[in-house]
Amino acid sequence: MYDPINNLHGERKDIAILNSQIVPLSAIRKEHNAKIIDASNLVVMPGGVDMHAHIAGPKVNAGRLLRPEDHLLIHSKKTAATRSGVGRSVPSTYYTGYAYAKLGYTCAMEPAMPPLEARHTHEELMDIPIIDKGAYTLLGSNWFLLERIKEMNLNEMSAFVSWLLEASGGYTIKLVNPGGEETWAWGKNINNLDDKVAYFKATPREIIQKLARVNEQLNLPHTIHLHTNNLGTPGNFEITKETMRSLKEVPLSKKHKTNVHITHVQFSSYGGRGWQDFRSEAVEIAHYINKNKHVSCDIGQIIFTNTTTMTADGAWEWVLRGITEHLAWSPRSGSKWMNAQVELESCAGVVPYIFRRKNSVNAVQWAIGLEFLLSMKDLTRVSISTDHPNGGPFTFYPLILSWLMSKTARKEMLAKVDKAAQERTTIADITRELTLSEIVQVSRASAATLLGLESKGHLGVGADADVAIYDFKVPLETLATNYRAIEKGFADARYTIKEGQIVYSNGRVIASPTGKTFRVKAQVPEDWRLQIQDAIEERFLKHYTVSLNNYAVQPEYFPREEVIETQML
Repeated sequence: MYDPINNLHGERKDIAILNSQIVPLSAIRKEHNAKIIDASNLVVMPGGVDMHAHIAGPKVNAGRLLRPEDHLLIHSKKTAATRSGVGRSVPSTYYTGYAYAKLGYTCAMEPAMPPLEARHTHEELMDIPIIDKGAYTLLGSNWFLLERIKEMNLNEMSAFVSWLLEASGGYTIKLVNPGGEETWAWGKNINNLDDKVAYFKATPREIIQKLARVNEQLNLPHTIHLHTNNLGTPGNFEITKETMRSLKEVPLSKKHKTNVHITHVQFSSYGGRGWQDFRSEAVEIAHYINKNKHVSCDIGQIIFTNTTTMTADGAWEWVLRGITEHLAWSPRSGSKWMNAQVELESCAGVVPYIFRRKNSVNAVQWAIGLEFLLSMKDLTRVSISTDHPNGGPFTFYPLILSWLMSKTARKEMLAKVDKAAQERTTIADITRELTLSEIVQVSRASAATLLGLESKGHLGVGADADVAIYDFKVPLETLATNYRAIEKGFADARYTIKEGQIVYSNGRVIASPTGKTFRVKAQVPEDWRLQIQDAIEERFLKHYTVSLNNYAVQPEYFPREEVIETQML
C-alpha cells in the first residue's frame, strides 16, 4: 500500500470500504457480507487525480470537429457497461471516462472554462462517466475586471468573482496569458508584465496580483491557476520568474501553502533568443520554486506523438499555426487552424501538431518536463500533466511514469532523439529515480492537496473510496530496470474502484456510474454584491448577446455535485 499522505510506503495492510468511503476495519461487520478483494502481491494506491486536462467545453468540441482523422485512431465498441467511443488526442466524452478508469484515475479537472460557455462545458462534463470533475473559470481578460482593475477596490472585485464563479459553476480562478487574450482580439499580444492591455489601463502584473489577492480573500480551495504570458516562446523563463517574484508579497489564506499555481511549467521554462539557440531553463525555474514556497506547478510533459493543441491563448496558437504551416495534415486541407473569440471574456485556438523525436526543439521540450520534475525537492508542490492534449494525450501517463522511475528508460529514449536534448538540457546527467511513493505523490496526493480536495489523493479513514490496484508482474525492487513493466502495469489497472464500486477490472469497464462535479460557492457580504449588481446588469444590456437571466448555469447541469462553500477572510 502506497499513500504518502498517511505515511504508507509499501506496507502490507488491509483497508475497509463501506458505501462510498474508506472506514476503519472495525466498521465492517458480519451482516455487511463484505466482498473481499485479494490484493496479495499487488500495489494499492489512491485513485489518480489529474488537475489539468482539457476534457470538456467549446474548444475541446471544436478540436473534435477540426480533426475527424483523430476519430479513426481509437474506436472502442459498445459493451454491456459502456457506450462506443472514438478519438485519441480529443476523445469523445464517454470514452474519456473509460480511458481514465483504465489508468486507475478517478478525478480530472477541466482547466479553462469561459463563463459564457459554461453550460456547454458542464453538459460535456455530465457526459463523462465514472470520474469526478470540475472546471476553472477564465478571468484573465474579463472586460468587467479589466475596466476596473485600477480603480475597483478589492471588495468589489471579490464580489464580482464570487458571483461569476457561482454563475458559471466554476471551481477556481484561471488566468491565461493575462490581458493577452483580449489584446489578441485586436491582433496584438502582451510581451511583458507591464504592457498595457489593448484599450484598457490594466497590465498583466496588475491582473495577476489583484486576482491573487481576490483568491486569497475569498479563501478559494485552489490558488490562481496561471498560464503565463509569453508561453511557448524562447526566453520566456525570464517573465516566468518575474511573474513568480511579483506574487511573493501576496498574503496567503490559512487554507493555502502557495498563492500561485504555474500550470504546464515546461512550456514556460524556455531559454534562448530564438528557435536556433532554443534551450532549457528548467533547472533555473525549479531552483526558484525550490527556494520559494509560495509557488506550485504541474509539468506539462510532452510526448512524441500526433496530438491536438488547444488553449485560450489564441495568440500562441496563431504562432503555432505559422510553425506548422508547411505540414500536410490531410491530402486536401494542408495545415489546420481554428480561432474563436468569446465575447468580453476570452478567446481560443486549436492547431494539430506532431512532436517529433528528431526535431531539435521537440527533443529539448521532451527533456524539459522530466528535467524540471526531477530537479524539484518538494514533490508536494508539483503534479504530473501533459496539459492534455497539448503535450500529448493523458493516456500516455504510464509512459511518463516509466521515465520518472527509470534512468534506463530515459537513457534509451535519449539515444533516439535529436542530440539537442543532451546538449541543451541537463537530462543526461540526472540519475534520480522516483519511488512508488513519490509517484503517488506527483500523480495523486499533490494534485488533491493543491486543489483542496481533502477526500482525494489518500487512503485514510474518511477518504472517498477511490482506489487503484496495479499488477507489475515483477519484483517491485526491480522496477527501475524493468521499466517496461512500469508502463504496462500503470497502463491497465487490475482494479479501479470509484466510491466503493468496482468500475474497471481485468481489462474492461464493468460499471459506468456518474461522478461528482466540484464547484465553489464563495460567501461575501450581501451589500458587496448589491454594490456591483447595477454595473453587471448594465454590462449585459449594452454588450452581451444573452440576457443576465439566461447567463447562469442551472442546477440540472449538476446531477451529482459537491459544493465547496468558503468563508471570506
